[in-house]
Amino acid sequence: MADLTQAKKTPLYDLHVELGGSLVDFAGYALPVRYEAGIMAEHVQCRDSAAMFDVSHMGQAVLEGPDHETTAKFLEALTPSAFTKLGLGKMRYSLLLNDEGGIIDDFIVTRPANPELDGHLMIVVNGACKDGDYAHLESKLPDNIKLRKLDDRALIAIQGPKAIDAVQRHCTEADDMSFMTSIRANVGSIDCFVSRCGYTGEDGFELSVTNDEAETLARLLLAEPEVEASGLGARDSLRLESGLCLYGHDLTNDTDPAEADLGFAIQKKRREEGGFPGDKRIISGLANGTKRKRVGFRLEGKAPAREGAIIQDLNGNEIGEITSGGFAPTVQAPIAMGYIDSNFAAEGTEVKLMVRKRALDAKVASMPFVPQRYVRKP
Repeated sequence: MADLTQAKKTPLYDLHVELGGSLVDFAGYALPVRYEAGIMAEHVQCRDSAAMFDVSHMGQAVLEGPDHETTAKFLEALTPSAFTKLGLGKMRYSLLLNDEGGIIDDFIVTRPANPELDGHLMIVVNGACKDGDYAHLESKLPDNIKLRKLDDRALIAIQGPKAIDAVQRHCTEADDMSFMTSIRANVGSIDCFVSRCGYTGEDGFELSVTNDEAETLARLLLAEPEVEASGLGARDSLRLESGLCLYGHDLTNDTDPAEADLGFAIQKKRREEGGFPGDKRIISGLANGTKRKRVGFRLEGKAPAREGAIIQDLNGNEIGEITSGGFAPTVQAPIAMGYIDSNFAAEGTEVKLMVRKRALDAKVASMPFVPQRYVRKP
C-alpha cells in the first residue's frame, strides 16, 4: 500500500476508495493507478466504449487582461504558438519555454466562448509542473494582466468512441462540438466548462466543475452504461499508443519543440516572425533538422523496454535513450518512444534496446501507433 499521508486528495477521493481504486501518489495527489478490473481492461474500455478519468490534479487557471489581443500577445512572448487569431471557444496545445527554448511544460490554452470574457485565456497545465508554471507566468506578468488560479475546480475526463453518447444525454450541446472546442453548459443540472479534447487519442470530453459538485457529476456519468472508471495506468498506455508526450519523461527543460517533433504547435506566423524564447534555435531545428529526434519504436517479441533503456545501433554504439515504453494492449505488442540520433530516425531502421544487459530487437516506427479518432466538424 502506497504511503499517501502527504498526498492531497481530489474531490473524487472518496469515490475512488468506494470503487476499489488502487491509490498512488501522483504529482502530490492520491489518485488511482487502476481499479479492480485492471489496467488492461480499463485500456480496452476506453478504446471500445468510454472511460472516466480523474484529472483534477492538473492546474486550471485563467489569465485575465484588458482585451484578447493584450493577453494573447503576453502568452505569445512565452510560447511558440499563435493566440491572437484564436477564435471564441477554440483551444490550442502549446509549450511554455525557458530562455533557451527548452520546454518548461506542455499545456492547453482555451479562449472562452463567451464574448463578455474578452481578454480571458484559460489554461490547463500538468499537475507536477503547476507551481513552477504559475511562478514563471507571474514573474512575467505586466500590470494589466493577472493570473487567477482555479483551485476551486475539479477536472473529469470522459474518453472513448462512446463518450459522446454518455455526455450528450445530459448536455445536448455536446454533439455540435468539434475537437479542441469549449463551451460553458450544464451537464445535467451542473454548470461546467465542457471541452471536446483529451489525451488518449480517442474522442472525448474534459469537464471542469466546481469541487463541491465534482462527485455528483462523476456519479451521473458513471451511471451511463457506456462508462467505467479508469486509472492512471490505462491513461498512460493510451497516450503512449497515441504517440503523445508525458512531461518529465518525453519532454523536459532540456528538450526543445523541434527535436520533440512538436512542430504542429508552432503556427506558420510564429515560424516566420519568431519573437519567442529560443526562437532561433527552434526555427533552425524545424527548417534544417536537429541532432536528435523523438521517434517511436516497435519491439520484436513480448518483452517491453521502459524509460532509461539505451538505444544502440547494430554495431553496439549508443545512439539514444527510451523515454516511455510498455506493452500496448491495442497493438498486442511492446512499443516505446524516445530520442535517437537523427541519422537513425528513419522509419524501419533496425536498432537494439538494452534492457538489463539484454539487447531487444526493435525498429523505428511512425506514431501514433493506433489511429487517433478525434471528431472534427466543419
